Amino acid sequence: MPNLKSQIKRMKQAEKARLRNKSVKTAIKTTIKRFETVLSEQNFEEAGSLLAEISRKLDKAVSKGVLHKNTAARKKSRLSQKLNFVKQSIQKESV
Repeated sequence: MPNLKSQIKRMKQAEKARLRNKSVKTAIKTTIKRFETVLSEQNFEEAGSLLAEISRKLDKAVSKGVLHKNTAARKKSRLSQKLNFVKQSIQKESV
């Protein structure tokens, strides 16, 4: 346990930040799972709107300091690649 007043305050602040970061990260992960489920059902309109929602959440997480900007960029890039790959593979099958 901390002995100094400043250490006690810092511990309280760290706990608040941990809970806030955890909730933001959990929300992002949940939305990504919904995106992948919709993508596997080949519902591209809903997948596109979910991708936009994920991008917004990632950008907010970066601005709050929850995620590093490169992490958010990597996640957005991989998800958009996944969407484009599935769209292209469906188009090739139909041709």
